[in-house]
Amino acid sequence: MKSNVGGMDRVVRIVLGLVLIGLTLSGQIGNWGWLGIVPLATGALGWCPPYSLLGINTCKTGQ
Repeated sequence: MKSNVGGMDRVVRIVLGLVLIGLTLSGQIGNWGWLGIVPLATGALGWCPPYSLLGINTCKTGQ
């Protein structure tokens, strides 16, 4: 599994995931906020399945 999610992309995904999960836990938004697990996981792993399918790579090194 090659990394296909670059630095800034990873940061944005992790922050977005944490914000969605935090808003869900605080009761600000509904249960759909648990979808924040997806960007959090893809940012933490550095690999995004749709990026692989579409041939997108935001890594500068092209690992």
